[in-house]
Amino acid sequence: MKNLNSLMVKFFFLLLSSSMFAQIERVEPPFWYAGMHNPELQIMFYGKNIAQNDVTVSNNIVIKNIQKTENPNYIFVTIDTKNSVAQDLVFSFSKNKKVVFTQNYSLKQRRENSALRKSYDASDMIYLVMSDRFANGNPDNDSDKILTEKGDRNNPNGRHGGDIQGIINHLDYIAALGATALWPTPLCEDNDKRGSYHTYGQSNVYKIDPRFGTNEEYLKLSEELHKRNMKLIMDYVTNHWGAEHWMMNDLPTYDWLHQFPGYAQTNYHMTTQFDKNASEIDAKMCMDGWFVKSMPDLNQSNPLMLNYLKQNAIWWIEYADLDGFRVDTYSYNDKEGIAKWTKAITDEYPHFNIVGEVWMHNQAQMAYWQKDSKIGAIENYNSNLPSVMDFTLHDAIENVFNEDNANWEKGMIKVYDNFTNDFLYPNPNSIMTFVENHDTNRFNQIYKNDFRKYQMAMTLIATVRGIPQLYYGSEIGMSGDKNKGDADIRRDFPGGWNGDSNNAFVNSGRTVEQQKFYDFTAKLFNWRKTKTVIHTGKMTHYIPENNVYVYFRYNETATVMVVINNSNDKQVLKTNRFKENIKEAKTAKDVLTEQNFDLSNEITVEPKSALILELK
Repeated sequence: MKNLNSLMVKFFFLLLSSSMFAQIERVEPPFWYAGMHNPELQIMFYGKNIAQNDVTVSNNIVIKNIQKTENPNYIFVTIDTKNSVAQDLVFSFSKNKKVVFTQNYSLKQRRENSALRKSYDASDMIYLVMSDRFANGNPDNDSDKILTEKGDRNNPNGRHGGDIQGIINHLDYIAALGATALWPTPLCEDNDKRGSYHTYGQSNVYKIDPRFGTNEEYLKLSEELHKRNMKLIMDYVTNHWGAEHWMMNDLPTYDWLHQFPGYAQTNYHMTTQFDKNASEIDAKMCMDGWFVKSMPDLNQSNPLMLNYLKQNAIWWIEYADLDGFRVDTYSYNDKEGIAKWTKAITDEYPHFNIVGEVWMHNQAQMAYWQKDSKIGAIENYNSNLPSVMDFTLHDAIENVFNEDNANWEKGMIKVYDNFTNDFLYPNPNSIMTFVENHDTNRFNQIYKNDFRKYQMAMTLIATVRGIPQLYYGSEIGMSGDKNKGDADIRRDFPGGWNGDSNNAFVNSGRTVEQQKFYDFTAKLFNWRKTKTVIHTGKMTHYIPENNVYVYFRYNETATVMVVINNSNDKQVLKTNRFKENIKEAKTAKDVLTEQNFDLSNEITVEPKSALILELK
């Protein structure tokens, strides 16, 4: 009987303990790190009526602030971690001076030199993959019992099963192309009922979507990349979450989102962010309107929301040992809030690169968004954003190689003019260049898989200033028509799924056409990988003549001459025009064909072709 009573007492305390801990449903960030530059950590505790409690913490940690909102299910506790070592803390939640429940919390040890991590820069080539469409390494996770949308490869807009393991399985393929950094489209949980494969409408920003894998697998991806001296770039979304985000049914504050009340769509006119003549309502609707109805717009002017985003970003950098960010729809954010978010990250990591999607069609407007812009300084604005994407170059590339007859507005003059405006950028070498990405029409669709035009375009982005980005499948001639919908520009990579008849991941599985594209791409970017003159050298270019664009990249020890003949005719170039860059060099070798050229008088360039000449 005594033993029975003892068991009953233990069972009673076990039930009591369970109920005590059950009140906390979420803690975010789930853990943190000791020794951060910013010692203040704001922890969000979520649970039924949790705000009715008082909060204390163990180990002589100082609580700087306790903030409660109109929603009693949230409490935000700010602690000071200055001079704290890695340790486990205990938060006690009390009512009427009696502890109701406790919550353990860990401060973990940072990696050595974590703050000084090297990021991606112009020495890198970035390989962009649509995560759901690249390779299915684990068919068992194509569907998840908790998440709504199930795997269905027969649905162009459905989930096809690409995952983290599939990416890991093919890292050697990516490395062999000359890529040194990987940008997968977002991998955090997206529980939209349909179309969730793109993952830009996230439902949990601390958790990898189970259909992609686990947090641990994401960390493994980072580790496997680092073993290969490659870098991992996270596609981060600050502007919006998905309508299925767990907070949407129980917001911390009414103004956690931009409310009208509820939904109103952005007008997409980003110029209103700096237009001195813009109406207040137009500026507000651009910045505060929702991107689409399924993507609630986050209010970065709310300090709690902004701090939540800062800490989430920093948590992922530390946890997954990230090397950089690409930020989706950067210029749709609250511009003051996103500048603070960006600065918080670069204050923690001074060498950390962040490229923002600023999809505009004017260099001055894009340059406004780069860190230390003199254009932004006119109105005392600094975005703190190290890098932007070169959409004006992309605009030119979309049609220039079909413009055989040049004039003042058509042909290679469009590419030349793009670089004449580099004076607008504070740092033109930190601009991402690309011929296509996951939101644009496929290059090989526009140009009908014309290999000569592909060679010219890739030569261009591989040799001009900036950070080149290659979209998965370009290197095997993949096409896709955006007019048929986004799914068509996000096709499955052939060979990424068991049973695929064409396996383009291996030489033996490629068609003759695929191999031709692959060999050229790999040779070009592997050459670029070691060329400091391309990474950091200066540039001099010459006004195009007869649709031929000539430019030089040079430093104190090397000179590279690039010639792009966009005409349908063979062109003969008199070399004395380029004497200021050729100087005393007598010969040069084309890095792609290894053909030698005599520079003493003239060089001949084949129609629709490109030369990369290393001067001797």
